[in-house]
Amino acid sequence: QVHLVESGGGSVQAGGSLRLSCVASRRSNCMGWFRQVPGKEREGVATIDIHGAATYAESVKGRFTVSRDDAKNTLYLQMNSLKPEDTAMFLCAARSGTYCGTEPVAYGYWGQGTQVTVSS
Repeated sequence: QVHLVESGGGSVQAGGSLRLSCVASRRSNCMGWFRQVPGKEREGVATIDIHGAATYAESVKGRFTVSRDDAKNTLYLQMNSLKPEDTAMFLCAARSGTYCGTEPVAYGYWGQGTQVTVSS
């Protein structure tokens, strides 16, 4: 079992930045950030494996950076050049297997989420 707690969400204007954090109760091979808007499917944003290999959704490439500090069991998401369409609940997830892609269905452990709102 892995317990995940996100923080760092908030309200910013377009073009602004936010840094999300996710503290895990134990280390996992793969951790990632996902987002969900009411009425839409949950989508993968960025994932990173224990070796530091990262995968990003096309919509955030060049703007978001995922990183992890395994000494602190913490996952981060640095979000720059935010757009109104980035507004969503951002959730942290973890899994133990070798797959480390952005398909939400592959992840068994989820946090409660942190809201990000970007105004134009």
